[in-house]
Amino acid sequence: MMLMQFGEQSGLPPMSTWLPDEVKAHIEFMHEVNSKLTDAGELVDAQGLADPGQARIVRAGDGGAPVVTDGPYPETKEFLVGYWIVDCESRERAIDLAAYVSAAPGPGGKPLNMPIEVRQVMSGPPEEL
Repeated sequence: MMLMQFGEQSGLPPMSTWLPDEVKAHIEFMHEVNSKLTDAGELVDAQGLADPGQARIVRAGDGGAPVVTDGPYPETKEFLVGYWIVDCESRERAIDLAAYVSAAPGPGGKPLNMPIEVRQVMSGPPEEL
């Protein structure tokens, strides 16, 4: 799984500051990534996520009624903006894919070099606890 994080610590300019053509180029790049992964037979799923201001935190409440709060909270430093689940032959291939995605164009068409977290989806419980 490749996770795209965004926030102050990433050093990336907020997308709200980009020109419309820069946003369009970035989104087109992401569509091209998905097409390439599909053509290679490696794409399982990919999703962009709505603005974190639309997120809600849900907990089981006493008496069975869920407790719902707005979230994530303003102090959250980073948030997940999208992900890809890929089925590839090796960890090295997943790292190569993440590096490619990391270079998505940003303001001025320059590569963002954004952090992409690579994490294996668990297939079962760890062998050693």
